Parts: sequence; structure tokens; C-alpha cells
Amino acid sequence: MNKGEAKKSNKLLIGGFILSFFLAGVLSFYASSSHDGLVKVAGEIGFIDSAKDHSFSSGPLANYGIKGVENQRLSTGLAGVIGITATGLISYGLFYVVRRKNGVEK
Repeated sequence: MNKGEAKKSNKLLIGGFILSFFLAGVLSFYASSSHDGLVKVAGEIGFIDSAKDHSFSSGPLANYGIKGVENQRLSTGLAGVIGITATGLISYGLFYVVRRKNGVEK
């Protein structure tokens, strides 16, 4: 990859992260508050009463928010930003580990 392609690729990645942070941090508050598909189907079919909380239901990022942050908009936005950051760092780490080595030293 030459310098021009690398710059273009970096701009695309940075733009994608900025858009992701905006969507997760700002627009996530306006997402539907309706139940997700599984909860809806469980209610319609009748097995919702057998549902149990998962092991992370009392965790710091449970229920699309941050435990202890009283402002719902801020809580939801911060949880989204933390999720985007964690996903980006994990992805970068995995891609770094499995990247191809072309033998060219930088």
C-alpha cells in the first residue's frame, strides 16, 4: 500500500469511528424502547415467565446504560461510546495479531 492509499484508508477509518461515536453516543438515546424480537416472541408464544436474568444483568453496563449514572441520556450514550471503543480496540488487536507480514520493514 502506498502513502496515498494509506492516507485514504486512515481517513475512512477515522470517519467511520467518528460516525460510530455519534450514532452510539447521541442517536442511541432515540432508539426504540420496544422489546427486542426475542422478548416479543417469548411474550406472544407464552414462555416469557420462564425467562431468567443472565449472569451480567447486574453488571456496570447492564440494560444499555451505565450503573450509577442517573441521567438516562448520558448513561445510554456513554454505554454506547464504551461499546464502540471496546469493539474497536479488540478488533484492532485481533487484526494486528493475524495481519500478514509482507517482509517489508517500516
